[in-house]
Amino acid sequence: MADTAPGKVYLVGSGPGDPDLLTVKAKRLLEEADVVLHDKLPGPEIIGMIPEEKREDVGKRAGGEWTPQEYTNARLVELAEDGNTVVRLKGGDPTVFGRGGEELAHLAENGIPVEIVPGITSAIAGAEAAGIPVTHRDYTSSVSFVTGHEDPTKDESAVDWDALAATGGTLVVLMGVGKLPQYTEALRDAGMDPDTPVALIERATWPDQQVATGTLDTIVSVRDEAGIEPPAITVIGEVAGERERVVEFLEGY
Repeated sequence: MADTAPGKVYLVGSGPGDPDLLTVKAKRLLEEADVVLHDKLPGPEIIGMIPEEKREDVGKRAGGEWTPQEYTNARLVELAEDGNTVVRLKGGDPTVFGRGGEELAHLAENGIPVEIVPGITSAIAGAEAAGIPVTHRDYTSSVSFVTGHEDPTKDESAVDWDALAATGGTLVVLMGVGKLPQYTEALRDAGMDPDTPVALIERATWPDQQVATGTLDTIVSVRDEAGIEPPAITVIGEVAGERERVVEFLEGY
């Protein structure tokens, strides 16, 4: 360890991608940081706000490989031990399927001061950008956030689709474009109505946002016809049908 006192790491949520949705604190920290470790999810506009000389990409590498989490953990500690103020910039909120909890624990175990700076999660903002309220008193008073991309080293899925189908509430699946056929089938097998509205929102709040809608029974073919690709969220439930009622007058994205 260097002789200098350790710096501090901020686990910062950048929101869904629109720079205007950065919190005031997040923007200030990006300006003040010595180093910013980021992945691709904050989006090109937000990443472009950071001077090139102080940003490090710890997301996707050349050839389709991803930076190992172990490298990112070690790099955060290394930079902080050298006395730097470090921002670990994440898409959405840092602890909503963003591995913020893992990084928080690793930093604490290594004696590094750390602070979480919440961001607007795309699980809510993505739906809103498409004109979909995740709760609505006419339809549902509950919402569940689910990952569509679990740790591949797990022996079995921790997601209980039968239980989720039984809630009658809104389901928002993050990182679930690739496995859409599997979990829509699981929900139908669990008794969810095949005509339940479903919406896919790709790159929510980005300039090239795309929205595709269908039903639990049709959404896979809708995805393929529309060419929806990650990053995207899936909204399942009666609220997803609200988009058609408001889309003519919906402004913003």
